[in-house]
Amino acid sequence: MKMTNKLLEYLDYLFPDPKCELIYHTDYQLLMAVVLSAQSTDKRVNSVTPIIFSRYPTLEDIKNADLADLEDIIRPVGSFRIKAKYLMGIATKLVDEYHGVVPTDREVLESFPGVGRKTVNVFLAEFYHLPAIAVDTHVERVSKRLKLAYMNDSVLDVERKLMRKIPKDRWAKFHLQMVLFGRYYCKAVKPLCKNCPLKEFCREKKKNLD
Repeated sequence: MKMTNKLLEYLDYLFPDPKCELIYHTDYQLLMAVVLSAQSTDKRVNSVTPIIFSRYPTLEDIKNADLADLEDIIRPVGSFRIKAKYLMGIATKLVDEYHGVVPTDREVLESFPGVGRKTVNVFLAEFYHLPAIAVDTHVERVSKRLKLAYMNDSVLDVERKLMRKIPKDRWAKFHLQMVLFGRYYCKAVKPLCKNCPLKEFCREKKKNLD
């Protein structure tokens, strides 16, 4: 409990009002941006989404987009061929089955092209402010370093352990804070360990302080 409380206090100190760094204006734009962010970065995604949503300003436009053109726009985020198809598939389902509104039902969302559990968690927490913890690479790395999970735990294991240890009303905020903490402080390479008040709990403190 001491570790969890100290972590929450430090995250509140660093990021009292954390914001998602993906740029979006509508529900479907957020969902598509999160899909594009898989194995990529928010910065790269933010470099392509304004082009997509300017050239194809409605769901109908994306549904009927020129696939080769969409692939070319998405190329900087990686896996551009499959991701272009995902976006067109999402647009098609939203237009044909959901009147253009992204549903909140988890099982329904996970039936969309390219949408898995992490994507659903990010979307529901960010857009609808529903309690969810999305475990991306940053959240997974920080959780394992701070002994909130075992090193060999799966992503789902990490998520379940965090849900038990973190108050439910903090889940959405905690996810964003952990992403930002992992992105800017507890980085994969050259983490900023020297002045971190959590280093006493960290598995890698000796390696990174040597």
